[in-house]
Amino acid sequence: MPSAEEIRTQTSAELAARHRLAVPAFAGGLLYLLSTIIISSALNGAPTVGLLQGLRPAFSGVTNPATSPRAEEVKYISHHALPLIAGSLLAAIAIGALTLILLLLYDATRFRRPELWALARPLILYGGGALAIVSLAHQVVSSIETHNFAVGHDLSSHAVDQALTKGAANMAIEYIDLLAGLALAAGMITMVMNAQRVGLVPRWMGILGIISGLLIFLPIGGAQLQILPAFWMVMMGILLMGRWPGGDPPAWAAGAPRPWPSGAEQRAARRGGGATAATATANAGATPEPARPPLGRAAGKRRRKGRGGRG
Repeated sequence: MPSAEEIRTQTSAELAARHRLAVPAFAGGLLYLLSTIIISSALNGAPTVGLLQGLRPAFSGVTNPATSPRAEEVKYISHHALPLIAGSLLAAIAIGALTLILLLLYDATRFRRPELWALARPLILYGGGALAIVSLAHQVVSSIETHNFAVGHDLSSHAVDQALTKGAANMAIEYIDLLAGLALAAGMITMVMNAQRVGLVPRWMGILGIISGLLIFLPIGGAQLQILPAFWMVMMGILLMGRWPGGDPPAWAAGAPRPWPSGAEQRAARRGGGATAATATANAGATPEPARPPLGRAAGKRRRKGRGGRG
């Protein structure tokens, strides 16, 4: 159990770190959304090859055509290398900001919950750093490979595969990207769950953070679903600024766990509060009965008076 002095030191350090990270967190969310929009817009006009178009050379009896049906797709990516690299650079900056947010949450949660999984910190640190670097490197390598294809003379399907996926550099970066994304997602999900348990983030932010970790690892749904990680980072920026609606979660100032009440506890509190209020209202609205004299003494007086009259 930390002493009062240790709690004051910890909360002061957390407050300073929150002030430093508030703006980067807020900006990181905006940059993440902007990067998704830029990359999606750049790839939106890329030519696509349907199933029948891909099989057309085989129907014509050509096993290995000199020009692959996907050759135009590779050239399109090469011609749009600049916006793709710019979008990847913004994403790398946003992932760096996300890593710093999660490290702050780790330190704050670990102080309030010492049994927190210690491996979460290296997963966040190395996974986030590697993913930020690889996300940019992947696009740079892709731009080089597609450029070499576009200016070359080999437009076969084998050359297309080498330019897009099967080149040595592409395959190495794909594996690193997979491992880094998995590490960051595992660290983020663990971290957000425990931060919610000790009361550092509201319950709905914990759920949204878990979903965001999954979406960063599996970027599905295009720009529509990628709004969720961006929104989570923006809201974390607001929380770190101390501008959260209704005030900071109490666990930040207390330096100790302040778990959020469960749904059953909240319903019980509402029922208890409602019953108390109803009882108070009923008591307040009831008309008091008039006081009655004690029956025993009054009857005794009447009996004594009666005996005196007869005598």
